[in-house]
Amino acid sequence: MTILITGATGQFGGAAVRHLLDRTDELLAVSVRDPRKAQHLADRGVDVRQGDFTRPQTLDFSGVDKLLLVSSEGDNDDRIAQHANAVAAAQQAGVGFIAYTSVTDADTSPLLLAQVHKATEERIRATGIPFSFLRNGMYHENYLGLLAADEVATSAGDGRIASAARDDLALAAAIVPAGDGYENTVHELTGPAAWSFPELAGDRFRSVTDDDLRAAGLPEVIVDIFARAREGVFAQVRPDLEKLLGRTPAPIS
Repeated sequence: MTILITGATGQFGGAAVRHLLDRTDELLAVSVRDPRKAQHLADRGVDVRQGDFTRPQTLDFSGVDKLLLVSSEGDNDDRIAQHANAVAAAQQAGVGFIAYTSVTDADTSPLLLAQVHKATEERIRATGIPFSFLRNGMYHENYLGLLAADEVATSAGDGRIASAARDDLALAAAIVPAGDGYENTVHELTGPAAWSFPELAGDRFRSVTDDDLRAAGLPEVIVDIFARAREGVFAQVRPDLEKLLGRTPAPIS
C-alpha cells in the first residue's frame, strides 16, 4: 500500500510525514513543489514527486492507495481552485481514500477560512471516494508569539479558544491514513481546554477593535479569526483528538 502526503516540506506536512515514518512500514510518497527541499525524505526511502496544485498536469498520484491532502496556503479563491485540482487528480488516479486537513465545523462555521474547507469537503464527497475530514482547530503556535510579547493586543476580548498543538494535529493526520476503519468519518479536533487572552496574558492584555487591527496592517482573514474568537466560534472542546491520539492533547501552557 502507498500513502502519499502533499505539502510535505511545510511545517504541518513535514510533521505528518515524520509521524508516518515512525508509525508504518507502508510505502510513503510525497508531492512537493520543490523536490530539492525533500532530499532528506528521499534519503530515507520516501518516493518524492514534484507536484504543484496550481499546475494540475504536474500532480502524479498514480499508484496511491491513500492520500493525505494537506490544505494549501493563500487567498480563499486560489486555495479552492488548488484543492479542486488535487481532488480531481486523485479521482483520475484512482486513489482509494482521502484524508483532508480541514477546519473546525467547516460546513457551518462563519469563519472566512471555512469557505475553503467547506468547498473542498464538498468536492471530495462528490467524488464518491472514501474520506476522512480532519477538522483542525486553531494551532497553539498561532498565538504563542503574541503571548510572549510585552503587550498582547487583540480584538478577541474574553472569547475562548480551544486550540491544539500543531504536532498533535499532525500526529492525528498520520494516524488516520496509517490505520483502518476511518472511511467516511469527520473528526472535530481541538485541544483539551479553552483559554482566553486575558486569562493567559494577564496585565499585558489590551483590548483593541477589529478596525485597530486592520489599521495595523493585519490581513482580513486574521482579523476575522480574532472577531470569531470573540463570538465564541473556537470555544467548544471536542473529544475527537484525544480519542485519535489515545492520550490527552498538549494544553497551550
